[in-house]
Amino acid sequence: MSAVRPRVVLVDGVPMSGLIAEATAPQSDVAAAAAPRSDVAAGAAPRSDVAAGAAPRSDVAAAAAPRAVIVAFHGGASTAAYFDCPGHPRLSLLRAGALLGYTVIALDRPGYGASAPYPDAMQRPEQRLELAYGAVEKILGSSPRGAGLFLLAHSAGCELAVRMAADERAERVHLIGVELAGTGLQYDDAAQEILNTATPTQRPTGLRELLWQPEHLYPAEVLNGITNSSTGAPYEIAMVSDWARQDFPALAGHVRVPVQFSVADHERVWKSDRDAVAKIAAIFTASPRFVINQQVGAGHNLSLSVSAAAYHMKVLSFVEDCVVARDSATAELEAS
Repeated sequence: MSAVRPRVVLVDGVPMSGLIAEATAPQSDVAAAAAPRSDVAAGAAPRSDVAAGAAPRSDVAAAAAPRAVIVAFHGGASTAAYFDCPGHPRLSLLRAGALLGYTVIALDRPGYGASAPYPDAMQRPEQRLELAYGAVEKILGSSPRGAGLFLLAHSAGCELAVRMAADERAERVHLIGVELAGTGLQYDDAAQEILNTATPTQRPTGLRELLWQPEHLYPAEVLNGITNSSTGAPYEIAMVSDWARQDFPALAGHVRVPVQFSVADHERVWKSDRDAVAKIAAIFTASPRFVINQQVGAGHNLSLSVSAAAYHMKVLSFVEDCVVARDSATAELEAS
């Protein structure tokens, strides 16, 4: 894995936080699955300024010869630290992915981190697509990408990932698959009542309990440290009402790569019974493969739960399936 250093990436004049891979020679401490070079990814307890809402830099764990590149998008009121759980390195997607030969990029989504002061630059979906695709290109540059890109998204981050997967640029960047978690087509009845009280400046009462229960499924440091790490982006208010009933079903049919849909057994935001999940599977009409992953011992925030390592292993297994499928298709095409 290569060494990395922090840098602010400018995309169309809007700063996006990022870590840029610099060296091509492996470095011993990073190759040994040490923490990604980030002050919030050092495996120690969360820093006070992170817990207070400061925007941590986006993280990259770069493999020298990656099988593929995984780009991960956090949910609402969170940050890129969601995928590198402070104080619990074994729960980190970045470390697990890099150890198995994948470059993993966890981005602060548009409207978070360094881009938060520019709400007008990301109000429209096409603006967010430009920012996300541009940030990934800036971060990767000429670095190897293996079989291509794999998108992983949680909760509100699914909006961006599905839009990217449905976009014409997905083929050009060699998108090989998508993992979605913490989203759906129907809000749970109790969750809908809570979300209806959201405003651009205030979180709805009861949101914390909705997202972080049962408490025993999360490390204590997570509940006390980073669960209030960021305010939401203004454009997400419209997403709450438009995503499930309008945008998700309209976009899903344009996704032409394998999709894994993960459901936590203690999901409280979305309806996720058998019938609800079957309806989600039915909207991915162009996907060659749709896999349902039922994750036990987890609440809504899968990647910060005590079962995060198990969840990430299932995701990485699916990524490997996508890599093998892409390699096989390429070999078959070259042989014909």
